[in-house]
Amino acid sequence: MLLADRFLGDCMKYFVTGAVLLVSFALAVPAIAAPGQCSITGLDPFDCDVTVDGGGITFALPSGETFVFAHEADGEGLGYLIPAEPQPGRYPEELGRFVPVESEPGCWLGDKDGMKFCAALVQ
Repeated sequence: MLLADRFLGDCMKYFVTGAVLLVSFALAVPAIAAPGQCSITGLDPFDCDVTVDGGGITFALPSGETFVFAHEADGEGLGYLIPAEPQPGRYPEELGRFVPVESEPGCWLGDKDGMKFCAALVQ
């Protein structure tokens, strides 16, 4: 299990990243939302509620859009962006395949345009 200590303000919080999130994929449990910290290319890191279930990771962006990582195998999967106000007949934007970033636990890099996202649960 990978834990990274971080100081936010004057209290210590623990972030669970990478391997712990991937282990969660293997569990056939209902989706669980937990406080976390997320980042995605083009945005500064932000507080988020990370939902982890047996099929991936989901979190809302500050714009109201929702990022979805659908896990397939070996830590890899597909990324999607769901509009803030979905409409009938409108499909999510496919962001391409994402692979884990070896040097940054809890981060994945996209093959389509180099987009990177990171998600860490606060423990």
